[in-house]
Amino acid sequence: MICPSTFSIVAFDGASGELGVAVQSKFLSVGAVVPWVRAGAGAVATQSFANTTFGPRGLAALARGDAPPDVLRTLLADDEGRETRQLGIVDARGRAATFTGAECIGWAGGRTGDGYAAQGNCLAGAAVVEALAETFAAARGPLSYRLVAALAAAQGAGGDKRGQQSAALIVEKPGGGYGAFNDRYVDLRVDDHPAPIAELRRILDLHALYFFPPEPHDVLPLDGPLGAEIGRALVRVGALDGAALEGGSGGYDERVHAALVAYMHVENLENRVRADGTVDRQTLDYLRADASRSQA
Repeated sequence: MICPSTFSIVAFDGASGELGVAVQSKFLSVGAVVPWVRAGAGAVATQSFANTTFGPRGLAALARGDAPPDVLRTLLADDEGRETRQLGIVDARGRAATFTGAECIGWAGGRTGDGYAAQGNCLAGAAVVEALAETFAAARGPLSYRLVAALAAAQGAGGDKRGQQSAALIVEKPGGGYGAFNDRYVDLRVDDHPAPIAELRRILDLHALYFFPPEPHDVLPLDGPLGAEIGRALVRVGALDGAALEGGSGGYDERVHAALVAYMHVENLENRVRADGTVDRQTLDYLRADASRSQA
């Protein structure tokens, strides 16, 4: 049984096909209880003395094509504790529904919009859910970042009355997992932290660095000046022999490329290795920062 004092948002991104849940709670390891996602089907957040059977049962119903309001009614129909429950559902068509039982600790409530359901209980006030919903609706970019931005805005609007402890983010899309072997695109948890949403954003940035593909505008040609800069940076971080650099062309040649690839593998950036004479901005920024620290 999970205690009250939780706010969450479930959402669908029609452009990417991603489905996700983001949640924060004054409760240890909220990510182990509240968020449930299945690519191509939908997402469920079950909270406030959560009935965790709502997760798998709800996803199964969404996979059959049941609409979120119908799924809500089915899940709650035979639940004797329904008035203590809170639930948000979205499907892979962007249809959404939310429910707040009459016995949830106030302030408690929810709001739906195009492609999302936002809800919370034991909150500072209605402004918390409004911030969740409005921030998500106005945000741009990857679904994961929009969800975390919504959490941060909700916390800024007062959050829950008991404080903060844990947060979680799950996003799925077909073939989105590691090596495309499953659908789990993002699966991040902060189980016990004084500022869990900020920490969640920090590790999301790391996840994006290691696994998100670069946007087209972030791909840069390895022209003379940039190639030469990369060579010098690799020398500073100890990934390239300075003598080898001096003996080369002074630009981006095969030896510099080999050193960059080896460096990227050491730094877990292998998903960003490119063989088309370009480098992405995220890799470049990472190398520049590393070189700056090495030079200090």
